[in-house]
Amino acid sequence: MKLCTFISYEGTECVGLVKDNKIYRLSGYKDMIDLIQKYNPDKIERDLKEAYNSFSFEEVTFMAPVTNPRKLIFIGLNYRDHIKESNSTVPEFPVLFAKFSNSLIGNNQNVIIPRVVNKCDFEAELAFVVGKTAKNVDIDNAMEYVFGYTICNDVSARDLQFRVSQWLSGKAIDTFAPMGPVIVTADEIKDPHNLDISCRINGELRQKSNTRELIFNIPYLISYISKIMTLEPGDIISTGTPQGVILGAKDQVWLREGDVCEIEIKNIGVLRNVFINEK
Repeated sequence: MKLCTFISYEGTECVGLVKDNKIYRLSGYKDMIDLIQKYNPDKIERDLKEAYNSFSFEEVTFMAPVTNPRKLIFIGLNYRDHIKESNSTVPEFPVLFAKFSNSLIGNNQNVIIPRVVNKCDFEAELAFVVGKTAKNVDIDNAMEYVFGYTICNDVSARDLQFRVSQWLSGKAIDTFAPMGPVIVTADEIKDPHNLDISCRINGELRQKSNTRELIFNIPYLISYISKIMTLEPGDIISTGTPQGVILGAKDQVWLREGDVCEIEIKNIGVLRNVFINEK
């Protein structure tokens, strides 16, 4: 299933099912986390037959699929080619950092570049959504805890990120975590470690890779993180970005007002956002 969170033309925030180029509002859920906790695909299919509210994509505003995750965890330096372009070394353990719900926006919403930021960069990433409480999970059982997959742009302010050794100030900025447009449930992604991922800026291909190039794969990440902290339904883990970001380019032309970023991941869709300057 393809699930989303959206605001209808009525101004109401809803969870929905995307099917046949329409969005069907799903009643009985207060938000996406509630749906994840109650998830019953047979019930959703039954409810769909009785659904009276459907919308075209143009009639809605997409929000991040999960608007209020308890945790929003990102993995740094998780593709070998990105490590090389960043002049970094392969980490012994996953590099973890966090963003917060203030950073989340949805498909076709604007990324706002703060006045203090001069080096704004993009990072195309596959993210996964946790489906049930996970603590001290074995690698062999880890995939049972994945609810589904979505697309994330780990927008980064490089000038703030590297002022100090801790990356938070260059990462956890308002609107700097575009996500969506949908969650594709795990049963529809046969192999999340073999998905083509690409990023275009103003139509120009900047990143092209495949998730098979991940250093720390999804089962390892779930097992590793769950031994440090309890993962809960709706938590999001974004798995890192491949080569091609502005940071690693010889000619570093940073993102600026009017730039359009489109990230595509096979079997999930396209996440599109426009960058604008803070007023």
